[in-house]
Amino acid sequence: MFKKILIANRGEIAVRVIRACKDLGIKSVVIYSEADKESLHVKMADYAYELEGDPIGVYLDKQQILKIAKLSEVEAIHPGYGFLSENADFARQVQESGLVWIGPSAEIIEKMGDKNTARALMKQSGIPIVEGTDPLNDKTPEEIFKIASKIGYPVILKASAGGGGRGIRVIDDELSLLEGFEACKRESKAFFGNDDVFMEKYVSSPRHIEFQIVADLYGNVIHLGERDCSIQRRHQKLIEIAPSPSIDEGLRRRMGAVAVAAAKAVGYTNIGTVEFLLDERNQFYFMEMNTRIQVEHGVTEEITGIDLVVRQLRIAYGEILELQQQDIQFQGYAIEARINAEDARAEFAPSSGKIEVYYPALGPSVRVDSCIYKGYEIPPFYDSMVAKLIVRATSYDLAINKLSRALSEFTIKGVKTTIPFLKNICQDSVFRRGIFSTSYLASRLQDLIPQEEEDELDEISAIAAVIAWKNQERDK
Repeated sequence: MFKKILIANRGEIAVRVIRACKDLGIKSVVIYSEADKESLHVKMADYAYELEGDPIGVYLDKQQILKIAKLSEVEAIHPGYGFLSENADFARQVQESGLVWIGPSAEIIEKMGDKNTARALMKQSGIPIVEGTDPLNDKTPEEIFKIASKIGYPVILKASAGGGGRGIRVIDDELSLLEGFEACKRESKAFFGNDDVFMEKYVSSPRHIEFQIVADLYGNVIHLGERDCSIQRRHQKLIEIAPSPSIDEGLRRRMGAVAVAAAKAVGYTNIGTVEFLLDERNQFYFMEMNTRIQVEHGVTEEITGIDLVVRQLRIAYGEILELQQQDIQFQGYAIEARINAEDARAEFAPSSGKIEVYYPALGPSVRVDSCIYKGYEIPPFYDSMVAKLIVRATSYDLAINKLSRALSEFTIKGVKTTIPFLKNICQDSVFRRGIFSTSYLASRLQDLIPQEEEDELDEISAIAAVIAWKNQERDK
């Protein structure tokens, strides 16, 4: 096994990889920006090196990261998710420098990490895709208008190198087409270093279903079932469920077989995710493939008992996949709620600042993956997710109850969080029925926004308690 690896990321995923390294006896090396010098991943790693430059750009600085990798004498680089995790050029430079890239090869990332190329490959392999285009960057405005008109509104613009909900715009008519196109380009360039944007027909109100793929270096490929990621706001996932409460075993087998076929078609290796849109007639379409670990990988780990980050490291080291498809058994349901430092009552505005109180939820089959602690100052430069709360139970109903209980126990003060909003989702009848689409939040958002902040409710409760006590004293 590797003796030392570099984690080219920050925050929660860096902490997650450090823990996997410790489980395997691997020394961990991390990088950090000046804004991240007090981050948990810096405190937990065996070695930490500060990057020079602006807080976001430094995590995209390939040469500086490779220089640290050489200086620290690591054997491999784990890219986490986001930043350079799906950057084929960086993966190639890592491999050419003699290091192991913990993920698929640069060639596979180029094929599948670029959403537009992936679509073409899937179409060639007979896998159903949504009607769409090549990158539009070399097209004139008149040509873009003509293409959108031919596909038919609404259309969706997507960054070819995008992920995590970045670089996506749904366009309802031509009035907002060019503005949306330019916004996608800017966002994709800023977050992924690539401003290629393509267009697809927008499938209204589908379910977002993704299958976890595991593939070794010797052609062995299996899937670990699906996750339902339909609970989204502006294409950012908020809650993920494994397995999907709305898919039967027959559909699961068909979609899983297609996901494995998609991975085999490109010679995929390591951990990856094949994402589908599933319409109301249970027709499914390939959407994209993420050539990295997913934020929501934990729910799959909970129902299968397979540590996906450890599996990444073992596959990259050259170990054979000893599991076969029939070996994979699901144990109940797992739900992940992403806790973001955002103010739901102020249109989910990011909330940075110092964590004054931090009590994560506890109890049987309750897991918290986080990068914060009491006294930690959340910087304003990065994604707003501060924790992932994951629960598992024997049924979907019980999993929701456990999630609701755990959210009620989870206490973060000093910044606004989405905990009250997530608690309201748990009480919503549509969510509890388990049959929802990607339009769920858009259609029910106002009913789910908390009317009062928990701090205000705490204050009201405290005042009421004092009044009640005084009344008791007076009546004695």
